[in-house]
Order: sequence, then C-alpha cells, then structure tokens
Amino acid sequence: MTSLLVLTIPAELLLKGAFGLLPVFAFLSLLLVLDSFKLVRFRSVLATIAAGIVSAIAAMIAGSLLSDSFDIPFSGYSRFIAPVLEELLKASYLFYLLRTERIGFSVDGAICGFGIGAGFAAVENIWYIQVMPDASLLTWLIRGFGTAFMHGGTTAIAAVIAKTLGEQHRHWDARTLLPGLTAAIAIHLFYNQFFVSPVSATVLVLLTLPMLLVYVFQRSERVLRRWLHVGFDSDQELLHMIVSGNISATPVGAYFQSLQTRFRPETVVDMICYLRLHLELTIQAKGILIMREAGFDIPPAPDVREKFAELRALTHTIGRTGRLALLPFLHTSGRALWQLHMLDQG
Repeated sequence: MTSLLVLTIPAELLLKGAFGLLPVFAFLSLLLVLDSFKLVRFRSVLATIAAGIVSAIAAMIAGSLLSDSFDIPFSGYSRFIAPVLEELLKASYLFYLLRTERIGFSVDGAICGFGIGAGFAAVENIWYIQVMPDASLLTWLIRGFGTAFMHGGTTAIAAVIAKTLGEQHRHWDARTLLPGLTAAIAIHLFYNQFFVSPVSATVLVLLTLPMLLVYVFQRSERVLRRWLHVGFDSDQELLHMIVSGNISATPVGAYFQSLQTRFRPETVVDMICYLRLHLELTIQAKGILIMREAGFDIPPAPDVREKFAELRALTHTIGRTGRLALLPFLHTSGRALWQLHMLDQG
C-alpha cells in the first residue's frame, strides 16, 4: 500500500504539471508552425523563454521584498501590484529586442512576446505546484489554459502594439513603448480582479487571445509578402545601376555628383561601395525569406561575414554625415535593419 502511494503522488504531480505547463508551450509551438517565413530561429525562441524565466525569478524576489517591507497582504499584492511589476519585468527583454531592431514584423514580435510569457508562466506554475501540492486538477487547468495564456498573450500584445507604433514613428521612445505596456498591464489587472469566476476568465482568455494572435499572424504575413516583393524589385534596380557602371547618367548619379562639393572624392567612392554592399545584403536577406516561404531553408552565402565586416569598416570611414547623405537610398526602417541582423546571424 505504501509503495503504491509513493508511485501515485509523483504521477498526480506530473499530471498537474502537464496541465499547468503544456498548453502554453503547445500554443507557442503552433505559432512557430504558422510562421511561413520562419522569422524567429529556435535559439531565439529559447532565449525569450530564458528571459521569461529570469523575469519570473526577479518578480518573485521583488514581490517578496515588497510584501515583507510594507506588510502588503497577498490578495492586495496579487490584485494591484503583481500585474504592474510582472508586466514591466516581462517587457524589459522585449523592449531590448525592439530597440536593437531584432524584431522586424508583428509576427516575430508576437512569437517573442509569447515566448517570454511562456517562460514566466512555467516558473510561476512550478512554484505553485510546490506550495499547493493538494490543489485540484481544475486549478491546474485554469492556471495552464488561463493564467499561462494570459502571461504569454499580454506580452505578445505589448510587442505587437509597440512594433506597430515604432514603424509609424520611426523611433523608440515613450510614445511607442508605453501604449503596449499599458495595454498589457490593463489586461493583467482585469484578469487578477476576479470579476468573474476563474473558469469564466479562462474561457474568456481562450476565446480572445489565440484568435487575436492568429489574426495578427495573417495580417502581418500579408504585409510582409507585399513589402518583400516591392522592396526586392527596387533594390535590384538600384544595384544594377551601380554594378553596370551606368549610374552617372541617372538621377542617382547626379545626386552623387552633387555630394562631391561636400565630401572628398575618396569618401564619395566609399559611400557608393557602402550602398552597393548594403543593397547586396538586403537583396540576399529578402531572397532567403522568399525561399523560406516556398519551403526551402537555404543558408546565407559563404561571403556574408566578410561583407558585413567590410560594411562596418565603411561605416566608420564615411562617418555619420555620410550615412545621413545616403538616407534617400538606404532602407533604414526597422524591417530593413532587422533583415540585415537576420542575415548576419545566419
């Protein structure tokens, strides 16, 4: 009887853990499958999960310190303080990805945001398994399909809103970062107020967040397809003018002729070389994405690293003023910078 009890308890805990952890990671896997262009590499997904784990540990430590220092009851902390603190911590790595142009489209923003939330929810649910070993299976169904999805969904929503606003304003500041974070905090606050029963809240989460994220995927992929083909043609046309040597008879050539009154001739030559390399790399990155959509995951060309090294060297040679003079021809939006990063990472 004793041996049977020993075997039964771990099996029950394993089942509870599966209910608490598997749903959110299964949906994260579904998002990766739905991503036709494979915008987010598996190692990047693992990095977001790790960031979520670190955020959860930090939230637990900070929450314990706040509760002990100010004698805050658990109900008050979970309803009003935890949503703000946890969303801020989850968003920290997300905003790093956005500011460094490692997220190019709403699709990869949703994946990265949901990955952070999944990592956060995993740590939180593992902790609850330790402190509430006698909780019912219904509790873990609620935590797995409700709370865990809420953590992933709020961070994904923050990423989508921030990325959309960033593309509109072309820079990152409070106007682009705060609205998404505010929306995430508001959803988390509402969820933690228990206006409805936990079961009803779980059903509401399952009916809204997955459908919203799937809609974002479909819309963003349409935008990506349109951007890829339009940009690909214009980049190829400009590169052909430079490589063929016929640039002098074009408006582009006239523009570079005018730059000779402000820059030394050798600097203008370096600027043309910089533009050529930039175009070659962006065309190759777009070509890789188009091939991925067709089901072929081809690697970057062997000379990509050397081209990036030369591009960085030319960046220092032409200086900030030279780069500003090239702005009419350089694709400096977040999407273009992201595709260059994607190609550099291989």
